[in-house]
Amino acid sequence: MKDDNYIWFTPGVNPPEHNEDNEIWFIFSENKLMIQETEEIVAMPNIEDINKYKKYFKHVNYVGQAREEYCYAAEVSETDIIDESYKFYDFRSIVSNMNDEEFLLCSKAIQVINWDKDNKFCGRCGSPMKNSDSERAKICPKCGSTNYPRISPAVIVAITKGDKLLLAHNKNFRQKMYSLIAGFMEVGETFEQCVRREIMEEVGIKVNNIKYFQSQPWPFPNSLMIAFTAEYDEGEINPDGVEIEDAGWYSVDNMPNIPKSGSVARKLIDWFMGNGQLTIDN
Repeated sequence: MKDDNYIWFTPGVNPPEHNEDNEIWFIFSENKLMIQETEEIVAMPNIEDINKYKKYFKHVNYVGQAREEYCYAAEVSETDIIDESYKFYDFRSIVSNMNDEEFLLCSKAIQVINWDKDNKFCGRCGSPMKNSDSERAKICPKCGSTNYPRISPAVIVAITKGDKLLLAHNKNFRQKMYSLIAGFMEVGETFEQCVRREIMEEVGIKVNNIKYFQSQPWPFPNSLMIAFTAEYDEGEINPDGVEIEDAGWYSVDNMPNIPKSGSVARKLIDWFMGNGQLTIDN
């Protein structure tokens, strides 16, 4: 049987000539997303209003095709010209109101905009860059340097010890929020090495049985979170005091304040709370 969801999104840089009836526009002001004012769902602007505001858009980019719809990203700096039926919300704050596909499309859009804004000039010779016609890249017409969107891989891991999960409070979290151990990869490092190093650096314990869980783009600003599960091996929890202020083992019936739904961190925690029976959507 044919799987219609096998590839539901096709990246692109060259928009079709005519597709106004099935366009989706992701409009940002800094890192705030423009959406219609609703109680629970995230609704993108309708095409009539998009046409009305297009003259104000900057950093306009075609992102690609999501099934039968064509996706665009743009930024607007003058938010006071936007009709009151629309509001700008901090993207991170509304992740839990999106389904996985909406989040992925918004992630693509904001990362393309920020990449476009941050790479106007060649980092090698300082000349103005030009967009490639064939791929998501900027090419320097003077020295030939090519710049691609930056993706910063990071690991995040759910560490179990019997029926308990290790949760930690990072100093950058809001008050009383606890989540999983995470950190960026170093040059020349494997995912498994990064998992072991981050855990040892931040809480001072060793783990084994490291297993891949799933991944998630995390555009704050340009991360790719690679999620793992692992089992406690040895050592006593010793927060580093630099990033991690507190950490401990928590059972399902004694959970602290944890991240909202939408992030892969919460999916890992939900997996633990469901006794490892969570269905993973790739």
